Amino acid sequence: MFRQLLDDARSIAQRDPAAKGTLGVILLYPGFHAVIFHRIAHWFYKMRLFFIARAISQISRFITGIEIHPGAVIGKGLFIDHGMGVVIGETAEIGDNCTIYHGVTLGGTGKDKGKRHPTIGNNVLISGGAKVLGPFKVGDNSRIGANAVVLSEVEENTTVVGVPGRPVRKGTVKIAPSVELDQIHTPDPVAQEICKLLSRIEHLENLLVEKEAGLTEERNRRMPHEVFGQKCGIE
Repeated sequence: MFRQLLDDARSIAQRDPAAKGTLGVILLYPGFHAVIFHRIAHWFYKMRLFFIARAISQISRFITGIEIHPGAVIGKGLFIDHGMGVVIGETAEIGDNCTIYHGVTLGGTGKDKGKRHPTIGNNVLISGGAKVLGPFKVGDNSRIGANAVVLSEVEENTTVVGVPGRPVRKGTVKIAPSVELDQIHTPDPVAQEICKLLSRIEHLENLLVEKEAGLTEERNRRMPHEVFGQKCGIE
């Protein structure tokens, strides 16, 4: 376990541009401390010592501001950046080399027993404030935009943004473990749909203008008294 924690610290130091070294990560990073507490709590959880496991997770929550249920399964290389307000539910599963920012929730949508939290694949980035809710999978190398609310399965190599979350980009090449996600130039799916509607309205208006122009030409070819008669309801 200690070797795995050391590898986690080295991975964080490599992926965080603000890190000044592995020792700084070990001593100063609350996300790393939360992972340490969770590894211990999870061991007690597997031993069915649920009270001790939950007590350790609550101590971790008090110290770090990160709440990870001791039943959650976490792979190697998890980087919880900043971390305040992160909540990871009991049946959540997180793959290797994932990055989670502050305010993220991996939660459920009901009170049913059994699997009720998401399964996160490898090399997944979940940006600040995102909510991933439900017992579905987020595929490997995916990206969840800031404040997105994801309620359904996400395919591999896919970027999801919005409320509810919608895929806006799907790569064809696997992405190496990274903390990169362009939050500025990511397309807004709602704006895209509005743009489509506006384009269709403009097209329909042009058709109406063309049709009215044709009717006007036809009306001009008719006798004035016929036009007046039609307006007045005279046969």
